[in-house]
Amino acid sequence: MQITNIEIAVRLVLALVLGGLVGIERESTGRPAGFRTHILVSTGSALIMIVSAYAFPSVAHDPGRIAAQVVSGIGFLGAGTIMREGANVRGLTTAASLWTVAGVGLTVGAGLYFPAVLGTILVVLTLVLLNQLEWKYISTKHEILTLVIQDTPGQLARVFAVLAKFDVDVLNVELSGDDTGEAKLDLQVDISPKHSRVSIIEELVSTPGVKRASYK
Repeated sequence: MQITNIEIAVRLVLALVLGGLVGIERESTGRPAGFRTHILVSTGSALIMIVSAYAFPSVAHDPGRIAAQVVSGIGFLGAGTIMREGANVRGLTTAASLWTVAGVGLTVGAGLYFPAVLGTILVVLTLVLLNQLEWKYISTKHEILTLVIQDTPGQLARVFAVLAKFDVDVLNVELSGDDTGEAKLDLQVDISPKHSRVSIIEELVSTPGVKRASYK
């Protein structure tokens, strides 16, 4: 079975566009695998499927074998997007989107345009709409945020300004000082799912007067 150069171009460009649509959503939320990564995964998967199905017409083989290897191989790339933050694990959705985009690319490479386009639409809707629902309806998590700060006037105001920036609700405050000029601040907080716990810590420790910050 032969395939024309025009058909090859159509499949690769379509794979690029569909992968890019998913990548745009991931890029907009600041995920480690964004626009270019999703494009490369989708286009590369389509290219591999085309090669597998059409490059060796005289040799009897199963194109699905190479496709299966692509799906397995994407698992290693997806693992690189998964990060552990204390008791939480982040990046699973991005890893799943990479895996799905690989499937979209394979589908386009096989010439099955309708399921590829429909699958991409469903993936984008899932990432965008369900993410909004999670932000709105999933309850925030109570945590204890412990800081060691300089015991100077205005220091608490600087800390609370950072927490307000990340929409962190402070439920309880315990402050204890000593003779070293430092104070320990224990805060019971609600952290919104739309903000990274690591980003909050990084912002706090970069604030003047904050020596250490961690979650219990």
